[in-house]
Amino acid sequence: MLNVYHAFKGLGPDENPQEWCWQNFLSYRSLAQADDVRQQLKRLMEREEVQLVSTDFEDPRYYDNIRRALVSGFFQQVAKRDSSGKAYTTVKDDQTVVLHPSTVLKHDSDWVLYNEFVLTSRNYIRTVTAIKPEWLLEISPVYFDLSTFKKGDIKNALQRTQERMRRLGGR
Repeated sequence: MLNVYHAFKGLGPDENPQEWCWQNFLSYRSLAQADDVRQQLKRLMEREEVQLVSTDFEDPRYYDNIRRALVSGFFQQVAKRDSSGKAYTTVKDDQTVVLHPSTVLKHDSDWVLYNEFVLTSRNYIRTVTAIKPEWLLEISPVYFDLSTFKKGDIKNALQRTQERMRRLGGR
């Protein structure tokens, strides 16, 4: 989605954004609305004198920083791939879910953050992105307090992550 937004914003002055959207099977209205929201947030931050911090698009950490920002807002919407490799388990609710067919993850990931939980004949998660478990422990340590987790695969995986972070000089 972010790449689509960047392409939309990168259109030259001679290009017609509505035509570009039509040719690429995109919603001009949705992209314009996303841009409006971004501009509103920027104005709000400027008014409240919140420092605007952004990673350069060419920086190798660009996408990791975006995904870390998503984790800070959606840390409760995380799932871990189960041992079968075909499904995921939501971290705190212990629900078995599968990726929605419309999901376009570039590669399989053991940990995902999702925006939508869709209940049809199956439990689906949609609008997902791959994340690293270290981010969960760093960004939301209270929510991911391992003493509050029941025994099982998720707790074990987070404990291994925590131990690896300690060995590497993390928390």
